[in-house]
Amino acid sequence: MSTSIEKEMVLPENEVENIKLLSSIEDAHGGVTVEMKEPMDSKLFASMLGSSLLYWIQQKKRGVWIKLPIEFSNLVEPTVKEGFRYHHAESDYLMLVKWIPETSATLPANASHRVGIGAFVMNDKGEVLVVQERRGRFKGTNVWKLPTGTVEEGEDICMTAIREVKEETGVDTEFVKVLAFRQSHQSFFRKSDLFFVCMLRPRSFEIQKQDSEIEAAQIRIFIVFNLFLFFLQWMRAEDYAAQPFNQKNEIFKNVAGICLTKAKKDYTGFSTMSSTTSSGKRTYMYFNNRDFEPSAEH
Repeated sequence: MSTSIEKEMVLPENEVENIKLLSSIEDAHGGVTVEMKEPMDSKLFASMLGSSLLYWIQQKKRGVWIKLPIEFSNLVEPTVKEGFRYHHAESDYLMLVKWIPETSATLPANASHRVGIGAFVMNDKGEVLVVQERRGRFKGTNVWKLPTGTVEEGEDICMTAIREVKEETGVDTEFVKVLAFRQSHQSFFRKSDLFFVCMLRPRSFEIQKQDSEIEAAQIRIFIVFNLFLFFLQWMRAEDYAAQPFNQKNEIFKNVAGICLTKAKKDYTGFSTMSSTTSSGKRTYMYFNNRDFEPSAEH
């Protein structure tokens, strides 16, 4: 329910006056959200915000959220002066919040994790799809690595793996399973990081190097008797795992080891199962399909 712009309220001195309040929407947790949609003079906004806070206090509201589009940056200072703090920001808005009661705040924290994937793509010859990066940490190191990337908003992990492989190498794939995942902390912008190692099956084999991202894809250059030999296909899984960088770095060594184990043995990861949430949204569950049959009765 929206709070009307004009509200009759009781002031501290118990005088009844008509005072302009900020339009707000009540939430399910005893708080309110103000979403500014029209430009406003900062002084007028400060006055209305002060009056609104008095009203919300009298109404025993808890958390107050104020969403400011990026074009309303002039309203940030008066909001902060009223005791609001930054909660999170996106490319087009800033969200600020204030806890009213004199108790410990129970406001939800901002998103805490970034999610990434590494794609283990192996063909029938036991060769692995690997890339060299033009930029970033691995530039100029000659390290061959799995295609990697981050999950976009609203994107499933399995779809991210397929997309990243296509973007970096031009190879079409289908998702098989999650082999492993790891969590690290204080990684990007003080956030924690979840990284999923995903196995995919190639559906095409022609490599299309993307110059904007990849220095080379599937090409290994050896110098033998001053001759260059160009391998335009896939790197042997054993050669990928045996790279000095992988052997010296524990996490990379473990990832390579898990991939090799899957290539040679019956290693069970987590397959996808399409499902529906309680709110009706379609989603994926990742499960052990060897030890659990979705159609089985329990």
